[in-house]
Amino acid sequence: MILLVEVFYAGSHRQLITTLTQGLQLDERSCHLTTMSGRKWHWRARTSALHLAEVIPRQQFSVLFTSSVTPLAELCGLRPDLAAPHKVLYFHENQLVYPVRKRTDTDFQYGYNQITACLVADEVVFNSGYNMESFLGNINHFMKTQPDYRPKGLADKIRSKCRVLYFPLCLPGVALGARLGESAEDRPLHILWPHRWEHDKNPALFFETMTQLHEEGLPFRLSVLGERCDEAPPEFERAQRELKDHIENWGYLESKEDYWKVLRSADVVVSTADHEFFGVAVLEAVASGCTPLCPSALVYPEWFEARHLFRTAGQLLRRLRQWCRRPGAASASGRGSVVAVVSVM
Repeated sequence: MILLVEVFYAGSHRQLITTLTQGLQLDERSCHLTTMSGRKWHWRARTSALHLAEVIPRQQFSVLFTSSVTPLAELCGLRPDLAAPHKVLYFHENQLVYPVRKRTDTDFQYGYNQITACLVADEVVFNSGYNMESFLGNINHFMKTQPDYRPKGLADKIRSKCRVLYFPLCLPGVALGARLGESAEDRPLHILWPHRWEHDKNPALFFETMTQLHEEGLPFRLSVLGERCDEAPPEFERAQRELKDHIENWGYLESKEDYWKVLRSADVVVSTADHEFFGVAVLEAVASGCTPLCPSALVYPEWFEARHLFRTAGQLLRRLRQWCRRPGAASASGRGSVVAVVSVM
């Protein structure tokens, strides 16, 4: 019996669990799934072990699979029977390099929990090489926050358990089909921004760039997708008002069919993220035919050639300005853009 645990059951975390259960054809006879709602991840990372210890059934499991939001060491302490299964810990992100707006927002406990979870896990799996190396490479620096009695050699102890397993993308046949709409030369450039509405995706840079293109009188269409969080950055409301003449789609699409349709109609997918360990939405857009334009940092050099990366806000603006003037050039640039092999199920 396999035990699947996800304490932040939303977004890519939920998508992974769904893909595993469907792809491996797991049912209630071979698998037990325990989840908590995908809200307030800070509290899930702090306190979920208490709830899990109460609700996970006391039966024999051969494998325990969970994400790094789960305080696994604490859970095994509360439920010693859960230390026996083969424990697999999956990292969608890591807290050692998670960007915060203010230093006072940093909570040592999040990163500490992930380190101790790795120490009790039997296998530690990361969704990208960048995620793995940024975590292992920052353990010593992170632990220097501890004033004394600092442990040594943690990264070496953990590295031997680690490997990269790219996040499995579920691409429907429609995603790989013919592009929708007119020829790129016959219409304005369609720009897509498909990320969560949070500060770590740097929407300020994206909307500043869009506003500049608008003020220069350049033609373009705009689709801003992604899930809206409880406190969306103020840039979104202002951009919706100032860029209303360009907006094609605005906000989260409940229908997956509508979502794939937008991806197939867009020309360019842009990321301005300060925080990206995999980039599901960007890779889905690229698989649908979009040309990527992403920061030359984070996970993106793992996926794309240098011609699809930018280092400065000026480079981002210049590239989009060129493509607004010659939309066909964007489509031509996108051919063969992905250089990494990504799992597809």
